[in-house]
Amino acid sequence: MAHSNVTKVLFFFQHNLTTTLLLVDPNRIKKLMGFFLILFLFLASLRSTLTQEVENGLIIVDGVQAIAENDDNFVCATIDWWPHDKCDYGYCPWGSSSVLNLDLSNPNLAKAIQALKPLRIRIGGSLQDQVLYDVGNLKSPCQPFQKMNGGLFGYSKGCLHMKRWDKLNHFFNHSGAVVTFGLNALSGRHKISHTIWGGNWDPTNAYDFINYTISKGYKIDSWEFGNELSGKGIAASVGAAQYGRDLIKLKQNLKTLYKNTKLKQPSLIAPGGFYQKEWFDQLLQVSGSGVVDVMTHHVYNLGPGSDPHLENKILDPARLSKVESLFSNLSETIQKHGPWSVAWVGEAGGAFNSGGRYVSNAFVDSFWYLDQLGLSSKYNTKVYCRQTLIGGNYGLLNTTTFTPNPDYYSALLWHQLMGKSVLAASSDVFSPFLRTYAHCSKGRDGVTLLLINLSNQTNFILNVHDRANASDEGNDAKSSNQTDNSFFNHLKRAFAWVGTKGSDVTFREEYHLTSKNDYLRSKTMLLNGNPLKLTDDGEIPTLDPVLKSVHSPIYVAPLSIVFIVYPNFDAPACFRNSKL
Repeated sequence: MAHSNVTKVLFFFQHNLTTTLLLVDPNRIKKLMGFFLILFLFLASLRSTLTQEVENGLIIVDGVQAIAENDDNFVCATIDWWPHDKCDYGYCPWGSSSVLNLDLSNPNLAKAIQALKPLRIRIGGSLQDQVLYDVGNLKSPCQPFQKMNGGLFGYSKGCLHMKRWDKLNHFFNHSGAVVTFGLNALSGRHKISHTIWGGNWDPTNAYDFINYTISKGYKIDSWEFGNELSGKGIAASVGAAQYGRDLIKLKQNLKTLYKNTKLKQPSLIAPGGFYQKEWFDQLLQVSGSGVVDVMTHHVYNLGPGSDPHLENKILDPARLSKVESLFSNLSETIQKHGPWSVAWVGEAGGAFNSGGRYVSNAFVDSFWYLDQLGLSSKYNTKVYCRQTLIGGNYGLLNTTTFTPNPDYYSALLWHQLMGKSVLAASSDVFSPFLRTYAHCSKGRDGVTLLLINLSNQTNFILNVHDRANASDEGNDAKSSNQTDNSFFNHLKRAFAWVGTKGSDVTFREEYHLTSKNDYLRSKTMLLNGNPLKLTDDGEIPTLDPVLKSVHSPIYVAPLSIVFIVYPNFDAPACFRNSKL
C-alpha cells in the first residue's frame, strides 16, 4: 500500500527525534523542535490522506477506428402523460408536468432545453395508448384522464386538444427541440384476457391527427407506435405478428400523408417496450425490410423506486454491468433480422414507478445515468431518452421550480464534450469500481474520457496512452514492478504522455463532479469544487474546466466522476469528426 512508505518515514522521525535533540547545542533545540514539528505534521496529514487506498493504472484508448456511432441528439428526455394524482409508495411526485398541463411559459424550461440543443424530446409513457386526439370525426368526448377502477393503469382514457398541440409545437419550435411522438397503438383493439389485447389497430384517429400536424407544418422527427406492449407487456400486450402487420399499415399511411408535402417523412419507431428476444425478432421478420426505422426499448435495471437499497444498487459495478447483455442482444437482433433499423433507448429512469425519492433526483444517480450513457453507446445505441425531462422523482428538472437536478448537469457535460464516435478504452486497473469510456471530442480535435469511480475508499492515479504506445509503457511498467514496486515509483510512472502528439499540447481539460459535503443524496452537484446552480439571472451556468498539464497523472477521487478532454490525442478515427 502507498501509505506504508509514509508510515516508515514517520516512524524514522519519531524514533530519531530524541537522539537528534540530545546531540545538538541546547540553544538550538527550540528551533529544531519547531522544524521537526512542522515536518511531522505534514507527514501525518499525508498519512491521513493516504489511509484511503491508492491504485495506479494505465488507460489505453484505441483511436484508430471507432467501435460505434451515436446520433447528434443522443441525449434525449421524455415528457409523460401522468396527471398530478399519479402516486407511488404514498407520494405523488408528478405535479403539473404532464404533456397536458406543463407550464410552457416557465423560462427555466426553455433555457434548459436550449442548452442541450438539439435536445430530442420523446412525448410518451404508460398512458399514451389511451390518448385520443380531438380532431376529425372523434366519436368520444374529449376529457382529461381520471382515476378509474379497472382502467389501464387505473385511469380512464384521456384526450389531447389541438389547441394544446398547437402550443406544444410552438414551444418546441422556439426551444429547438427535436420531437418524437408516441401514438396510441391500442385504438380499435379489445381485451382478450388479463393483459392480452387482440384485433386490428384502427388508424382513423391517428391518421386525422397526423394529417392535422402536417397541415400546420409542424416538424415531427419520428412517430413511435405504442408503449410497453411488447412481449408480456406491462398492463397490456399485443402479439408480435399483429404488431408487425399494424406497423406496415402505419408506414403506408405515413407515405401517403407526407407524399405531397414539403416536410420530410418522419421515421417510424417501435415498439417502445422491454426487450424480449423472440418477440423483437418476430416483429422485424413480420414487418419486413424498411418498415421499422428504429427499434426502441426501455431500461429500468435498478428495480422499484421504493427499494431502500437503491443507492447501493447504483454503486454496485456488477449490477451496472449486468444490463450490458441487453444492449448486446438487441444489437444482435437488429444485425440478424433488421439491419435497416437502429437501436434507441426510448425510455430509461433507472428505478421504475416514478423513480426513487431522495435518490433519483440526487447526485448519486449520476453514477448510474452516465454509466448507462457510456455503456449503451458502445453498442451503437443512437439515442438515449431519459425518463423524464420533468416529472416524477427522476426528472432532470425539479418538478416545482424547474431548476436543474444533478443529472441535468451530467447530461449537459456529456452533450458538450462527448462526440458521436465511440472509441475502445481499456484499463489494467484491477478494481471493478473504475468505469472507463472514451469518445472523440465533440466539435474539435482530440478525445474525451469519462471516468467513474464507484468506490468510497479508492483513489485512482492514472495515465493514458493510445494503443500504439501502450505496449512500450506496459513493458516499462512490468520491468519497473519487478525491480521496485514502491509508491514513489508509481508516481514516476504516472508522468507519461498520451499519444504521439505530446509536443503539440500543453494542457488538458478536467471536469470533476462530486457531491456537496460528500453527501451522496445531495441535490447539489459540485464541478471542480464549485456548486452548479442557475446564475442570478436565471441562466444555465457555464461549465468551466480546470487545466492540467498533459504530462501529469489523472487523479480520480472516491465517489467522483471525471470528464477528461485531451485536445490533440492521436486518434485518426476522430479527424473526420472534429467539426461535427
